[in-house]
Amino acid sequence: MQTKAIGWLYLYLFAGLADISLIIQQQDDLRFLSKPLLMISLCAYFLSTTSVIKNTLLRKSVGTALILSLIGDVLLLFPQMFLYGLGAFFIAQVCYIIAFKLIQNHQINLRQINFLKIFFFNLPIYIVASIIYFLINDNLHQLKTPVIFYILAMVMMASTARERFKRTNTQSFVQVFLGAILFLVSDSIIALDLFFQPINNSGVLIMGTYILAQLLIVMGIRSHLVHSPTKTKDQ
Repeated sequence: MQTKAIGWLYLYLFAGLADISLIIQQQDDLRFLSKPLLMISLCAYFLSTTSVIKNTLLRKSVGTALILSLIGDVLLLFPQMFLYGLGAFFIAQVCYIIAFKLIQNHQINLRQINFLKIFFFNLPIYIVASIIYFLINDNLHQLKTPVIFYILAMVMMASTARERFKRTNTQSFVQVFLGAILFLVSDSIIALDLFFQPINNSGVLIMGTYILAQLLIVMGIRSHLVHSPTKTKDQ
């Protein structure tokens, strides 16, 4: 099982390198093979290494996020399907938010939450998102409402990952948080490239950060499971 799982991981890395290579060579037609293979292999890797939490909400939410990311990846290969791709990734991020809430050693108690403290800790994320929106706002037109909702989901995913600090092991926190931030970076590059001004080598930057983001998130979730096996069985 372990050897098979590592095989899926190697396939993911191979697909990532192949996809970036095709972007550099401007062979977009062949990306219909390399790009879908990314989330197929990563999802297979995650499912093959998390049988201990089979049928749990955590496994279902992460699996759904990866499948929706696959759908979003395919849809974004067609420029006219951009809005549908955006919708797929929006739901994927909601699934990741649910997962991030589940993989922390902390019981939520609204009476003990310091909202002001959380706001200041998350302020850098809010500022970055606000700057991105300010720069692209004038060119959004009919896409303004869906983009606003997407930015909110993106910010919530990054801030939820940040709020796991000291609520899980260090390795899990760092991997998930860096993954969420790289997801934010990747989406920000897409937004700036489409709605502000073209960015040199944007395709490579977008996919490079995205591939690493998804990998780090999955590895971070696994790191939490390895150190907290009994707690996450019921999640």
